[in-house]
Amino acid sequence: MQKARIRLSSRILADLKRVCNEIETVCKTQGIKKYGPIPLPTKKLLVPTLKAPSGQGTATWAKFEMRIHKRLFEIIANERSMHLIMKIQIPESVLVEIELM
Repeated sequence: MQKARIRLSSRILADLKRVCNEIETVCKTQGIKKYGPIPLPTKKLLVPTLKAPSGQGTATWAKFEMRIHKRLFEIIANERSMHLIMKIQIPESVLVEIELM
């Protein structure tokens, strides 16, 4: 039995939830022991910009925010089950890191 730690991160929460649900269904059908999805802190990137394009006039600012959502799975499984997990269709917006222990 192998232990794997899977970290998922994405800007789009719906895509991240879809991948988490697919991992959970594979674990449930294979009878794999899993811990997660554990929500990790959301990273917020703020970018303030001037509203006026010329820089003249009042100093009014627009603030744009990008959020990066993260989830963590810990899975104890055999090679066959890990192969099924790695075959899951993952959207381009989701970053996956798999660490085998």
